[in-house]
Amino acid sequence: MTTTQSEHYFAEAQRLIPGGVNSPVRAFRSVGGIPRFIERGEGAYIWDVDGNKYIDYVLSWGPLTLGHAHPKVVSALQDAITKGTSYGAPTVLENELAQLVIETLPSIEMIRFVNSGTEATMSALRLARAYTGRSKIIKFAGCYHGHADMLLVQAGSGVATLGLPDSPGVPAATTADTLTAPFNNLDAVQQLFEQSSDDIAAIIVEPIAANMGFVMPHDGYLQGLHDLCKQHGALFIMDEVMTGFRVAPGGAQQRWNLDPDITCLGKVIGGGLPVGAYAGKREIMQTVAPAGPMYQAGTLSGNPLAMTAGLATIRELLQPGVFDTIAQTTAQLAEGVEQTANEVNIPVQVAHAGTMLGFYFLREQDATITDYASAKQYADTERYGRFFHAMLERGVYFAPSQFEAGFVSSTHGATEIETTIEAMKTVFQAL
Repeated sequence: MTTTQSEHYFAEAQRLIPGGVNSPVRAFRSVGGIPRFIERGEGAYIWDVDGNKYIDYVLSWGPLTLGHAHPKVVSALQDAITKGTSYGAPTVLENELAQLVIETLPSIEMIRFVNSGTEATMSALRLARAYTGRSKIIKFAGCYHGHADMLLVQAGSGVATLGLPDSPGVPAATTADTLTAPFNNLDAVQQLFEQSSDDIAAIIVEPIAANMGFVMPHDGYLQGLHDLCKQHGALFIMDEVMTGFRVAPGGAQQRWNLDPDITCLGKVIGGGLPVGAYAGKREIMQTVAPAGPMYQAGTLSGNPLAMTAGLATIRELLQPGVFDTIAQTTAQLAEGVEQTANEVNIPVQVAHAGTMLGFYFLREQDATITDYASAKQYADTERYGRFFHAMLERGVYFAPSQFEAGFVSSTHGATEIETTIEAMKTVFQAL
């Protein structure tokens, strides 16, 4: 497999862009080698500038539930773009997407669109503080909620991938009110409430910790967080930027029958275009300007292209059988990974939920990863790097990091799964 053109463009990019990329994980730092410069995508596949073809399980880090360049999404965008790309004024499309999201996620009564997941979580926490009149928040080690200053404390995602400490440039005062606890540990959260109950505005949590790899919540854990918030007068914020419309049509809150005060969304609701949203109970959302005093604004928020792509994607995803078929395909892939690893006695931890999955190579046979500390202790990143490149050579593109989730689309079928598992059988034997 030749990578001459990717090497050329990466060398050029490093002169123009910090690290040669516009988001850190893309640089392949944790797995080594040259990042592939992608030229196009179609269905379950992407092609790089050297003409190499890959089955894609990154899918732009989650939003492409229908695969690349889905005909209905492309057609809708082609029609929309002839009418203009942005107005800075209200459109009916915003109403339509808002109504569709509200109908699909029962906890949501009102929604505000923004342009990224970072904007969504940052705004949701400002809202929680404004509504409660309190200053402190609780987040979980290894959970990534975007790059806002107050959230870069024991963050996952690229921070975990690159082994970075809390980011330089973040003033200590900015994170002074950010409390952290281990994921899957209710006792630690209870202790934080006992110490600062009257000051805690909210808990924010990824329902599946998919930025430290893929860690499922223990039974009752998310409900326990919800109950602690109710008990102490704090708001319960679910960061469903990744899990929304992925874990279930109604997100993780549907899967675990939860009723968050505020939900953060992104990814799928933009169908591959930049988008985010924070949403929740009407009484809380009425605090947002211009209905209330908490200010937040964005020139491109609710822009017609993102709204169009989101509508086309979600409408298709909600058609009978579409989501269930993707979920079945995801389960087949996860089961194939586990079975293949077991056949050659390679220790792995595999999990899947809806149309997402993740797997760790483990340093010890009987190790279990349940939080950020155990992920750092037991995840065999060197073996994952070898696996990643061997699969890449065989035309299968997984995330260039052990600490990221994988995704499946409606265009991944039996051929793609069988090809992937057959490649794994060869690769695992050499690991």
